[in-house]
Amino acid sequence: MYAVIETGGKQYRVSEGDILEVEKLSSEENETVEFSQVVMGKDGEAIKVGNPYLKEAKVTARVLRQGRGKKITVFKYKPKKNYRRKKGHRQPFSRVRIENISLG
Repeated sequence: MYAVIETGGKQYRVSEGDILEVEKLSSEENETVEFSQVVMGKDGEAIKVGNPYLKEAKVTARVLRQGRGKKITVFKYKPKKNYRRKKGHRQPFSRVRIENISLG
């Protein structure tokens, strides 16, 4: 059994017990979150596809950790114009464990 959920502008294929990093959620650690934007789901041989989402389908997950990713360096310059900008960025994320998939 698996489902395709949409969160943070991205889609993820998830199964029960999976641990994944999604865009930062506004929930605290050890809180339960519910993803209701389920695009597709498979239960046994039956495949359900939403238009655009499945009604009454939901995926329950627990927030394990809030964190920030590795630092990346953003460097912009224009040749021969003495223009240089160096900036660092760390993307915030939420690590979640999928606990339950309900396709309705």
